[in-house]
Amino acid sequence: MSLISPAARDALQAWCASLKAIDGKPETTIEAYRHDVLAFLEFITEHFGDATGIAPMTRIKPTDMRAWMASERRRGVGARSLARELSAVKNFFRWLAEREGFDPTAVLATRSPKFQKKLPRPLAKDAAKAMINTVELTPREDWIAARDAAVVTLLYGCGLRISEALSLTWADHPLGETLRITGKGNKTRIVPVLPVARDAVARYAALQPYAMEPDDPLFRGVRGGALGPRQVARAMEIARMQLGLPSSATPHAMRHSFATHLLEAGGDLRTIQELLGHASLSTTQAYTAVDTARLMEVYSKAHPRGHG
Repeated sequence: MSLISPAARDALQAWCASLKAIDGKPETTIEAYRHDVLAFLEFITEHFGDATGIAPMTRIKPTDMRAWMASERRRGVGARSLARELSAVKNFFRWLAEREGFDPTAVLATRSPKFQKKLPRPLAKDAAKAMINTVELTPREDWIAARDAAVVTLLYGCGLRISEALSLTWADHPLGETLRITGKGNKTRIVPVLPVARDAVARYAALQPYAMEPDDPLFRGVRGGALGPRQVARAMEIARMQLGLPSSATPHAMRHSFATHLLEAGGDLRTIQELLGHASLSTTQAYTAVDTARLMEVYSKAHPRGHG
């Protein structure tokens, strides 16, 4: 830490302490953040050729940020890692600017490098249907077979996240034509429920052996507790191996397939965004991972005056 000034070192330690006390971040995350910001501060100190406390940090310009990013690239840092480093640096400067009273815009406005997010591959329509059927064939007990089929049908038929499907309670049964789902960030959305999904859940509900209260989880494990995501993933793993499908055929891929198949059928991106509960349209575009020409075709159909 010899490169940076005592004042900068103290600021870094105080920020790390605030991450723990206020944000409750785990030690491993704080240590990764500390490492990233320390490396940035060392670069800036050397870049400016002085270590006179906090002052150099308050006069960072966009050109200095570009110089740092170029230096990281030369060191062989990939786009994903650089995006993570920049996120830590921005977090630190947001905190420091509030404490020291300077404008951190030059740092905060720095664009994160683009990198390809790893997306689950969608299953073909016949593979998605085969997955539902095969999941139902594996368990020995009828009610467990019906349960697994019902959960996977909800993932594919309603585009639910696994956590959303497993958060349904007995009070949600019998399913109506729509379902109110509380997803990420406590956002509520309404999703239509296909008859096939309603029937699958009704079949499971009729077969399951437990006395249910309204607040109880709709989907139960073998021993009566709430069904966990790992059990669903395991059921799909067994079915996947039987069908010879790739390891990318996971519960999340069923939701992904729902979006892709809707888009292929000419669905409106905005509608699909709402059904999936995505905060931004760009997430839906990345998620459906279809080519730009296809997106523009759908966009043109949905918004005939969109280009004018």
